[in-house]
Order: sequence, then C-alpha cells, then structure tokens
Amino acid sequence: MTKIITTRLPDKYIAGVKTVADKEDLDQSGAIRKLLATALIEWKKNYAVEQYRQGKFSFGQASKFAEISVWELPQLLKDKKVPLNYSLESLKKDFESL
Repeated sequence: MTKIITTRLPDKYIAGVKTVADKEDLDQSGAIRKLLATALIEWKKNYAVEQYRQGKFSFGQASKFAEISVWELPQLLKDKKVPLNYSLESLKKDFESL
C-alpha cells in the first residue's frame, strides 16, 4: 500500500534530488523514494548501534532492529568503533550451553 505525502524541501535538497534523478535515470518521485529508503536503512543501523552502545539493546535486538543478520552486526559495530558487550561470564555460560 502506498500513500501520498507532501513536504517542503529547501532548494539545496531539491537540487540534490534532481541530480540523483538525472544520474539514476529516475523521475523526481523515484529519486526521493530511493534516497528515503537508503536513509531509513542507515538510520536504523545507526540507531541500533547507539542503543547497543548504551546497553539498551542486546546484540539480538540490535541485529533485529537494524534488519541485518547477527553475522553482519559485529562488522557494523567494528566500523562504528563500538566494542562487543560480551563479558567473560557470558562466554562461560555460552561454553556451558554448548
């Protein structure tokens, strides 16, 4: 389902949308959708990393919120210079459960 929304944009954003539309061979609406989709993906990743850094999200919650696999999350955390919240006690529990 799609909905129509309207918004006001500064001239510099409109110029940027036009540039993307020209380079990607899209109309302006297509360019806006593409840019918005990309921005939402990045925002979700950044938010998940920040919540993980603050201890508000677990590893699994961060992965789920960011919509990435648990195998991709360590690299994202590394790229953002966020250490894993993984204690020696957690490691011991994981070994015991194996």
